[in-house]
Amino acid sequence: MNNNTSVTTGREPFARIIQRPELHGRKLFLLRTAALALAITVGGIFIALMGRNPLEAYALIIKGAFVGSVRNPFSSIEATVETAIPLLIVSLGLSFAFKMKFWNIGGEGQIIMGGIFASYFAINYSGLPHILLIALMLLAGALGGGLWGLIPTVFKVKFGTNETLFTLMLNYIALYIIRFLEAGPWQGTPGFESIAIFHENSWLNEVGGVHTGWIFALLLTAASAFYLSRTKHGYEISVVGESPATARYAGMNVNRIILRTMFISAAVCGTAGMIQVAGIDHTLSTGITGGTGFTGITVAWLAKLNPVAVAVVTVLFSILEKGSSEMRTVLKLDASIADVLQGIILFVFLGCEFFIRYGIVFSKRRRSK
Repeated sequence: MNNNTSVTTGREPFARIIQRPELHGRKLFLLRTAALALAITVGGIFIALMGRNPLEAYALIIKGAFVGSVRNPFSSIEATVETAIPLLIVSLGLSFAFKMKFWNIGGEGQIIMGGIFASYFAINYSGLPHILLIALMLLAGALGGGLWGLIPTVFKVKFGTNETLFTLMLNYIALYIIRFLEAGPWQGTPGFESIAIFHENSWLNEVGGVHTGWIFALLLTAASAFYLSRTKHGYEISVVGESPATARYAGMNVNRIILRTMFISAAVCGTAGMIQVAGIDHTLSTGITGGTGFTGITVAWLAKLNPVAVAVVTVLFSILEKGSSEMRTVLKLDASIADVLQGIILFVFLGCEFFIRYGIVFSKRRRSK
């Protein structure tokens, strides 16, 4: 039988997803601006259905994020910046792993371990010179997060385990380590499962009304952008992310690149834990992350793993997060309503992002070969 005349009969799928040509520059910017406008519009419709004025609600969000009190006109801006700092750092850290297509869902646990390692020095070595103590805490935070991130990475490299599940499960183990410390070795007050407030010597100094973590976050953004786009290691990360087989063919040590990059990713997340305990909480508790490790996943992907874009998206997220509390209070809305509003805006924006990159083709007729 002639191979060219082989007969197969089948049906086209009702719909299929196709990838659109990649967009750049002004057109991409306009589409994403339109997507943001649509997301805000849909959120406004939701607010109207709740019996509130959408324009008033959005004005209150802006006010809550930027307009302070008479006594301190910059208090809201300072609070918004404090919200943005850990989110920016974690989103940058996760971008390293995601660019390599290593699905690091363990940002929460890496933040926690960074906080634990940093807290060890805050609790036991508070008498050291301030600069030395802060430097040790920062290095310890990075080391704690990095080592925690290496655990699933070693198993992935050696045994091919699923890094998504592994990193996710480690989040809960890290959380229970804090609970153990609260009730045991680091218990502050007998009878209360909590860790005492750290000595002021272990607190981050303030610059411009906000702890110095914001300076570190900006420097880290610049360093991440340079590392990922201008260095050999950054190029290797991109190649491994595109095709590990190609990377091996080019003579790259793929396993070493995976281990190195994941350590960096988790170490950056760990520094967010250090900044949280030294700059905001001044103690260690189970609320150290506030869900930042999971929110950072969304921020990183919305920013296309671009460090500069990560900073921009982080600012937008922080404005929405901080401003929503003002809207909720003034309009007397339930806390869940504000969360639903944030979810709607995010969902619509992500949906638009999907259709910028992909299209859906519907079958018009059945065909037979």
